[in-house]
Amino acid sequence: MAKVIVDALGEQCPIPVVKATKALGEMKEPGVLEVHVDNEIAVQNVTRLAMGKGLAAKSEKLDDRHFVITMEVSALPEAKAAAPQTEDSEPVCVPDIRNNTVVVIDTAAMGRGDDELGRTLMKGFIYALSQLEQLPRTIIFYNGGAHIPVEGSVSLEDLKSMEAQGVEILTCGTCLNYYGLTEKLAVGQIANMYTIVEKLSAADKVIKP
Repeated sequence: MAKVIVDALGEQCPIPVVKATKALGEMKEPGVLEVHVDNEIAVQNVTRLAMGKGLAAKSEKLDDRHFVITMEVSALPEAKAAAPQTEDSEPVCVPDIRNNTVVVIDTAAMGRGDDELGRTLMKGFIYALSQLEQLPRTIIFYNGGAHIPVEGSVSLEDLKSMEAQGVEILTCGTCLNYYGLTEKLAVGQIANMYTIVEKLSAADKVIKP
């Protein structure tokens, strides 16, 4: 399978979207397209491009100024559908798709009843969250929720994708320490209770699954 890398580091929208669209249109066989950018807004817009083309995509923050969006082009018809845009079809640049919503997760299993079912529901909730038209500004994990943003979690890819798009991922440091997970944190940052309270009090809306 082909692997195509698009270097859009240092470029502002719509250039990363234009480059990604052109590369998709030029792919001659199924494969993977990697788009490298240096800002969250570019990640958001390239991700929206992939979703609009029906392509499976994930994104990851490598460091503060380096993000990579990976698209899976499983069949040529999908790639050809992503041919370079004409003057009548200009790429749309959305300034920022995050709203001032904070999501708080305090358990690894969603709802009461069977824990295995609850973990499946939580995985589905986080995935659905990552697919929203407007992403939350912050996701806070505490107590049992501290088991989710760590190594081996089934939700890591979705959380990393949201982080790359500018979503702030915070996990209670006291909780990580209590469960012996501090060294296993794999996405986001450690937060203290003052920061958690500050984020919640400044939010326009708080969602708790």
